[in-house]
Amino acid sequence: MTTDLSDYAIIKEGEAEILMHAKNQVFYNKTQVNNRDISIAVLRAFIEKRKEEHVARLSKKTKTAPKVSEKDASNSVVEEVSNESDIIDEKTNGDCEVAAEISQEEPCSISEEPNKVTEGKGQVELKPPRVLEALSASGLRALRYAREVEGIGQVVALDNDKISVEACRRNIKFNGSVACSKVESHLADARVHMLTHPKEFDVVDLDPYGSPSVFLDSAVQSVVDGGLLMCTATDMAVLCGGNGEVCYSKYGSYPLRGKYCHEMALRILLACIESHANRYKRYIVPVLSVQMDFYVRVFVRIYSSASAMKNTPLKLSYVYQCIGCDSFHLQPIGRTVAKNSSVRYLPGFGPVVPQECNDCGKKFNMGGPIWSAPIHDQEWVTSILSDVKSMKERYPAYDRISAVLTTISEELPDVPLFLSLHNLCATLKCTSPSAVIFRSAVINAGYRISGTHVNPLGLKSDAPMDVIWDIMRCWVKNHPVKPQPPDQSGTVILAKEPVLQANFARAVASLSKAQTKKVARFLPNPERHWGPKLRAGRQITSKHISLLGPDAVNGVLNHEEDEEHNAKRQKIQDHPTPN
Repeated sequence: MTTDLSDYAIIKEGEAEILMHAKNQVFYNKTQVNNRDISIAVLRAFIEKRKEEHVARLSKKTKTAPKVSEKDASNSVVEEVSNESDIIDEKTNGDCEVAAEISQEEPCSISEEPNKVTEGKGQVELKPPRVLEALSASGLRALRYAREVEGIGQVVALDNDKISVEACRRNIKFNGSVACSKVESHLADARVHMLTHPKEFDVVDLDPYGSPSVFLDSAVQSVVDGGLLMCTATDMAVLCGGNGEVCYSKYGSYPLRGKYCHEMALRILLACIESHANRYKRYIVPVLSVQMDFYVRVFVRIYSSASAMKNTPLKLSYVYQCIGCDSFHLQPIGRTVAKNSSVRYLPGFGPVVPQECNDCGKKFNMGGPIWSAPIHDQEWVTSILSDVKSMKERYPAYDRISAVLTTISEELPDVPLFLSLHNLCATLKCTSPSAVIFRSAVINAGYRISGTHVNPLGLKSDAPMDVIWDIMRCWVKNHPVKPQPPDQSGTVILAKEPVLQANFARAVASLSKAQTKKVARFLPNPERHWGPKLRAGRQITSKHISLLGPDAVNGVLNHEEDEEHNAKRQKIQDHPTPN
């Protein structure tokens, strides 16, 4: 079947090229280049980490493995080969076309599969990782994985829309032999496919248009032990408190509308994934969690362990946020008590706050539960950042992702949520100290402080709220404010004398390493109208100018008018009116 290229625009991103129809038939979002680039960087790090873990596991086995007789060894080899052939038959599922398309040049051809030995008990060679892109649309992400990530195995691209699958298969052929040998596209419901392929994929990528909540239960079952789940959520209005009841119904957590709402969105998503994993005696270990552009994106490894799963309540907390001064406090769900060699799991102590705020006397809103354990693995972040810098020419969005990773590498890993300096000053109606002065006061008081990748004005600190307000009281003494009504939160806070005398002398660590080296950390959008684009299949009209820009909208409308005019002319020529 031939394709008329005049109806398509060729879009190149990284090493992949796709054909996009002018009528918005299949969803493609240019702004997700940041998402795709950072996913490729994490996938490269995961493949290297997986190899290291496999080598360590083998060396450990060779030291501790008991000697077996030649007969037992030969029996085990026969069993392995037969089991492996069963697995291969199951995975191929009669897809003869895919097998035929695989290139002879590729090291992981189907004919060699029975000789390959997968990761597991008594096995030696590590098989290339299988990747599932659950919602592929045009297939751009799957094609980039196949063409740009070294050491990757088969990439399975799914979609339940027939037009999208046709577009994906067309793009696979358009990208040549490497894409044809590594990427396969199927028309299927992602949830059904993942449920019917439990613990089969080393990497599962979920990037839906909206909430991923309906896919999480099947996704956590389809990842192998130690595998990677990559998940995006774009319904930020829901996750950030715009519709709290909707968020609770989708994610099982109630959001709060604080300045830290975007980080809370990340932690709500992590808590939701953990909840789904726990139902199958599994748990998650986050390696990277990013809030960028108009979405949140998390990368977590999934393991199976009934005993380790018991630690989940220690990683979750409720959040109390004062309605007056925006002070927040965390209430852990569980705690442990160690006695001799045993550990008991008990409910968390509470409440952590009284009925009224100690600082301003107002009530608290309660949100959560959220993931309160670390959301990044700093070793992974450092490794990913160095890898990105070493091959910067291979990342179209290098500037943006390197800036985000640099900021994440300097975050305090064990401090959930953050303060907003401008918000503190708005409560007290005072002028704002510079970030360097405020950071210095916190450091001089004996506490840690850092920035956050979520908000340029956000500050993470392990200092309790009473210390923060004492620092602000000392600042206001040197920078007086106008008298305010007595019932205002700021008036109540300033009426108390500070217990801590703040020292505003500049501290050495008041600037991060990136700030000292003048490395860009928060970049502006590369162009106007940068954001989520129109869902595939929706007709583009003049009301979408704010989303797409006037040039794009007018171009599509003019194209449609020309087509309509040509269709009418053709109809008149085919059926002329009688005289």
